[in-house]
Amino acid sequence: MTRANAKVLFQRLAEHTPEPQTELYYKDPFTLVVAVALSAQATDEGVNKATKKLFAVADTPQAMVALGEKKLGDYIKTIGLWRNKAKNVIGLSKMLLADYDGAVPQTRDALERLPGVGRKTANVVMNVAFGAETIAVDTHIFRVSNRTGLAPGKNPLEVEAGLEKITPPEFKRHAHHWLILHGRYICKARTPDCDACTIVDLCLYKDKVFNSEAKKPAKPKRKMANTPKLKSARPKRKTKRKAPA
Repeated sequence: MTRANAKVLFQRLAEHTPEPQTELYYKDPFTLVVAVALSAQATDEGVNKATKKLFAVADTPQAMVALGEKKLGDYIKTIGLWRNKAKNVIGLSKMLLADYDGAVPQTRDALERLPGVGRKTANVVMNVAFGAETIAVDTHIFRVSNRTGLAPGKNPLEVEAGLEKITPPEFKRHAHHWLILHGRYICKARTPDCDACTIVDLCLYKDKVFNSEAKKPAKPKRKMANTPKLKSARPKRKTKRKAPA
């Protein structure tokens, strides 16, 4: 996709959703770190159901450590990989208290030191909590970037680098959320809703799906050429000659 078309793409997404927000429930940088860490291989809706009850009793590193791994597990059992996530949340809470006086660091390197926090989570926290112009590549952004041709790549790091290059500066602050929302609700994994897409004319995806399209008629079956039937060669009957009278 050209830079000119990429600019138009973000202009349209911005017009549709001027102030995009994360759909994860959080109160502050600490609860955001926890929510994003819990959201790996889980839906925001499922995480929110758990964290609303969890953050009512533990919304600081001190309270989380006091709650303990076992009780924390009781709150997040509905989330995939909850045992490992509970261990990481307690671990990152202890590290925040020991190394950062309980405050969430604002740099990627420092964030990635925390248990359970990778590059994607760090980018989300930097963008949402601290206003950094980072782009976290999740499954939705990876799909949208490759399908549309905006920033194709074989892995999240390649896609992130491509998005950093092609996204106009004025759109970098919210690019992450625009692309996530577009992938979650329009450019879905199984069946993209191309009828509702505001950037369909810019998209380079070849297999667009339009529900309003008439179904393509089934291809007629190829008829085999008629082959002549082999006639069985019957021996001619010999006619008996009558004896002369």
